[in-house]
Amino acid sequence: MVSGVVVAAVVIAAATAFGLVWRWRDGRLRVGDDKRLRSSDLGCELGERATLVQFSTVFCAPCRATRRILEDVAGMVDGVVHVEVDAETNLDLVRRFGIVRTPTTLILDAEGRIVRRATGTPRKVDVIAALGAAVA
Repeated sequence: MVSGVVVAAVVIAAATAFGLVWRWRDGRLRVGDDKRLRSSDLGCELGERATLVQFSTVFCAPCRATRRILEDVAGMVDGVVHVEVDAETNLDLVRRFGIVRTPTTLILDAEGRIVRRATGTPRKVDVIAALGAAVA
């Protein structure tokens, strides 16, 4: 009986730790990995100064909120464009760039290098700050 209680306590502690880490990382912009996206990958031209790439799916509710944020930011900064990529129909890109959930946002510099990335819905202020690294 005691060993069952210990197992349950360990499982609850591990699940709680996992949930806290997941929540802390959700939407946070992290440093990119020097991989590049080209216009031919996206099917459109990259932004003159930076590109906000959003991987999303049709039924993803957080993707709609992310779309609004990225469109707002792209509209505020000259030379920045927002490109939405359907993850379901672009599995080659999903695999190549390690997209494991939607929405995933990639912030590219003018040459298409990934300078920041986030899974989940990023905060608008964080996207604006990350653009500083992309356009610098």
